[in-house]
Amino acid sequence: MIGNESLLQLALLLPLAAVAGIRLLGRHENLREAVSLLAGTALFATVCSLYDPVFRGELVEVRWLELMPGLSLAFRAEPLGLLFSLIASFLWIVTTLYAIGYMRGHGEGNQTRFYSLFAVSIGAVMGIAFAENLFTLFVFYEVLTLSTYPLVTHAGTDKARAGGRVYLGILLGTSIGFFLLAIVATWLLAGTLSFTPGGVFDADTPGWLLSVLLALYVFGVGKAAVMPFHRWLPAAMVAPTPVSALLHAVAVVKAGVFVLLKVCLLIFGLDTLRSIPATEWLLYLAGISVLLASVVALRQQNLKARLAYSTVSQLGYITMGALLATSAGFAGSALHIVMHAFGKITLFFCAGAILVAAHKTEIHQLRGIGRQMPVTMAAFFIASLCIIGIPPTGGTWSKWYLMLGTLEAGQWLLMALLMGSSLLSIAYLLPIPLRAFFSGNGPDSGGPPVAVREAPWPSLLAIAVTTLGCMLLLFYPNAFYQLIKVAL
Repeated sequence: MIGNESLLQLALLLPLAAVAGIRLLGRHENLREAVSLLAGTALFATVCSLYDPVFRGELVEVRWLELMPGLSLAFRAEPLGLLFSLIASFLWIVTTLYAIGYMRGHGEGNQTRFYSLFAVSIGAVMGIAFAENLFTLFVFYEVLTLSTYPLVTHAGTDKARAGGRVYLGILLGTSIGFFLLAIVATWLLAGTLSFTPGGVFDADTPGWLLSVLLALYVFGVGKAAVMPFHRWLPAAMVAPTPVSALLHAVAVVKAGVFVLLKVCLLIFGLDTLRSIPATEWLLYLAGISVLLASVVALRQQNLKARLAYSTVSQLGYITMGALLATSAGFAGSALHIVMHAFGKITLFFCAGAILVAAHKTEIHQLRGIGRQMPVTMAAFFIASLCIIGIPPTGGTWSKWYLMLGTLEAGQWLLMALLMGSSLLSIAYLLPIPLRAFFSGNGPDSGGPPVAVREAPWPSLLAIAVTTLGCMLLLFYPNAFYQLIKVAL
C-alpha cells in the first residue's frame, strides 16, 4: 500500500511524467493524447486518495530542498489545497478530452507542444495547491505564468503575440513588483513563510503595516484579476478555446483566487484580517470590480470577450468573500471556486464548439443556431444558470453563502452590489441561448449554414460531463463543504 507521503509525491510528479510521455510519442497523436488522458485520470485518483487522511487531520508533508534554515521547497496536503487540486485534476481529464475534438476539428498546429505545456501547467497547479510555504508557492506561481505564455501565443499571429505580451507583462509585473515584496516583508515581520492556521503575525504588529502588506498581496496576485490589473485576461482570449478553459477554470485564475484565500486564512488569519484598516476599502474595491466588470461584459459582442469579463466579475466575488473574514464568506468563496470552474469551463467549451462547427464568434451571429446545435446551446443555458447562481445548478450554494457572509459582516451595501451583479449576469448571459433557440437568423448574423452539426464527439462528451457537474453540484456539494469546514 502506498503511503500518504508517496501519494503526495506522486501528485506532484505525475504531470512531469506526462510531459515526457507526450514528447516521446509526439508523432503518434492517438498515443500522445492517451498519455494525457491516462495521466489526468491517475492524478485525479491520487488526489482523491489524499482526501481521507487530510479530512482526518493527518500531517502529510514532503520536503524537496532546503535553501537555508526556514526557507525550503516543501509541500503539505491541507484541506484548501486539496479542494483546489481535486477540481484542477478532474478538469484536466475533461479539458484534454475536449481538446482532442477541438484541436483536430479546428486543424490546430503544434499539438504536441500544446499538450506538453498543458501538463506542465497542471504540474505547476499541483505545486501551488500543496505548497507548504509562500516561497514554494511563489516558485510554482511563476512556473504557471511562464508555461501558459506559449499557450496564449499558440496561434503565432501578431494579435496572439500582442495578447501574450500583455499577459506576461501584467502577471510578471504584479508578481515581482508586489507579490514578491509582500513575501519578503512577511519573512522580515513574522520570521516564517509557512502557512499556519490562525496566521503568522504577532498581535502587536502595527495595523498600518498589515494594511500595506494586505494591499500588496491583493494587487500582487495578478492572476486573481482584481481591477485595475485585469486586462491580461481579456487580452489572453486570442488563445485557442481549450487554453481559455485552462485560464478560466482549470489553472490560472483559479490559482490566483486560491492564493488569496490561502494568504487570508493561513498568513493573516480571519481574526487579524477583520482588524486591519485596509480590509474594508479593499472589500469595496472588489465589490466595484464585480459590478464594473459585469457592465463591461454586457457591452461585449464577441462571445469569448463577454465570457472573459464575466470571469473578472466572478473572481471579484471570491476575493470579496475572502476579505469579508467571516466563516460564511470564506465558505462561499471556496465553494465559488468549484462552482465557477464547472460553469465557466462549460461556457468556453460551448464557445469553442460553436467556432469549430459553425465558425461563429460574435453574439449577433448566434441567433437561431440552437436549432443546429441543440446540445451545445442547452449546455450553455445550464452553465449560465450556474454562473448566475440559480437552481438546478451548484452555483446556488456559493452565492447563498456569499450573501450570508455579507449579512454576517453587516455589509449591506456589498450585498446590494452582489445582487446587482447577479441581475447583470442574467442580462449578459441568458439572452444568448434564448435567442439561439427562439429567434430567427438575423440579417447580420450570417445565419448558420444548413450543414452545421454539433462539435466532434470528444468535445461534445466533455461538454456533457461538465454540464452534468453543474447540476450534480446542487445536490452533492457536501464533500467540498466538509473540506472547507476542516480548513476553517
